[in-house]
Amino acid sequence: MTDAQIGLSVVTPIIVTFAIALFRMGVLQRTGAVTAVLAAFAIAASLFLQR
Repeated sequence: MTDAQIGLSVVTPIIVTFAIALFRMGVLQRTGAVTAVLAAFAIAASLFLQR
């Protein structure tokens, strides 16, 4: 694994955790949290597979 792939593997769960936490605190609406999670996974998958 390259450094970039390791970084993606670490950062993606952090982004998902923050999105869920913000949703539970009432800062994000459900659609915003779902969009953030899906975007994080899509970006991580595309960048991970390009390397």
